[in-house]
Amino acid sequence: MSELDELRQRRLRELQMMQGQSRRDVLQEQITAQQQDQQINLIMRQIMTPEARERLANIRLARPDFARQVEIMLIQLYQAGRLKELNDQTFKALLTKISSTKRETTIRMG
Repeated sequence: MSELDELRQRRLRELQMMQGQSRRDVLQEQITAQQQDQQINLIMRQIMTPEARERLANIRLARPDFARQVEIMLIQLYQAGRLKELNDQTFKALLTKISSTKRETTIRMG
């Protein structure tokens, strides 16, 4: 085997090892994300009534990013001791308050 062939083989093995490492990294990230989701769901079950959780699930279907932001905000409020239990009525009021702070964007044609 020539020196060039040996270099090619070594480089090929290095690339295969790097590819295997990236697959492991992706799997580890997926596992971490699943664990975070489980922890968030557990906390949501502790602080929200079933009706409020159902409302949050509906929001998640329409706007997943917004739902995640709401979950993070609720967890922060809970950890700060400013939230004990969240029923559907209170959750609706909170959502209204959050939505009213957003700026409205309109597009005018013509």
